[in-house]
Amino acid sequence: MKQEQQKMAFDFTGKRVWVTGAGRGIGREVAAQFVAAGACVVGLDRDFPHAVYPYTIRALDIRDSQAVNACCAALLADGGLDVLVNGAGVLRLGPTEALSDSDWDDCIGVNASGVFYLLRALVPHFKGQQRGAIVTIGSNAAHVPRMQMAAYCASKAAVTSLTQTVGLELAPFGVRVNLVSPGSTDTEMLRGMLPDEGAMARTIAGLPTQFKLGIPLNKIATPREVANTVLFLASDLASHITLQDLVVDGGATLSA
Repeated sequence: MKQEQQKMAFDFTGKRVWVTGAGRGIGREVAAQFVAAGACVVGLDRDFPHAVYPYTIRALDIRDSQAVNACCAALLADGGLDVLVNGAGVLRLGPTEALSDSDWDDCIGVNASGVFYLLRALVPHFKGQQRGAIVTIGSNAAHVPRMQMAAYCASKAAVTSLTQTVGLELAPFGVRVNLVSPGSTDTEMLRGMLPDEGAMARTIAGLPTQFKLGIPLNKIATPREVANTVLFLASDLASHITLQDLVVDGGATLSA
């Protein structure tokens, strides 16, 4: 029944959707919800650790610009593209002086450069068909500083500005470009940072010593809640929305 209700709200029948970061976490949930809404989905990621996925999967390291170009050309020739979701992301934690070159390069490479490579390859396609939607999954960390997250915050701030700039360039062609910026979301990535329920509770309540004041809605987001927002911005329900950054964090950014 829930899936039937969602199809009524989000109808992507006949639409071709690509989702990066679809191997796990938010990207996996986004891709699955597009499938439930009738879309033909291609999930892209470096690896796919789960046994079964309800969509076509293809291995791609978005840090490799040549691989991105080849993948985009092949997939466009195979069926085109209506919606692109930039969902791939990595997190490297540590005080700034302790971050390695690899930590910095991983965050910038996946969270920012990889999105640039995809957009550079696909902007001509979107301009040519004069329709479509792009949604980048950013982070509320682009809006407020987070201790021990210098590389991650910088990469998410970069991709936020990049996405909005591309959105401005594509607006005259009828292509909408938006961001969804989650806060703490119950994924493998967050569980790696917060290994027990006590740590989850402290994050919700706030960590004053880290200048983090907590989540007013008093809960961690689920991947489904973030995915719902992505589908909304990609859908015809958001037909007059572009260049927006919708923060989905239970009010945490406002409280900061």
